[in-house]
Amino acid sequence: MIKIHIKKEKDKVNYIKISGHSGYAEIGSDIVCASISSICVTTVNAIVRYNENALLYTDSDGLLEMGITFHDKVIDMLVENMIDLLDNLSSQYPENVKIMK
Repeated sequence: MIKIHIKKEKDKVNYIKISGHSGYAEIGSDIVCASISSICVTTVNAIVRYNENALLYTDSDGLLEMGITFHDKVIDMLVENMIDLLDNLSSQYPENVKIMK
């Protein structure tokens, strides 16, 4: 199961941790893992392109940690959009993705 931990402070998302494997299919053929990877990579790339100092992140071997260090309308919208997409995926695959807020 993929576990997604989301931490907020003053109604702003400050930290996201995504870990695990969905178990939907074999590693390398798993559409749930691929979807989560695509959502996260697209969001990280957009935030870094917009403001390279707004995000601290590590991505290694099935673990993604994101610390949002700067907030404005665009960054918060990108982060909330990512969370909405992950929520949708979690609703479609509840046995494979769990979000903890």
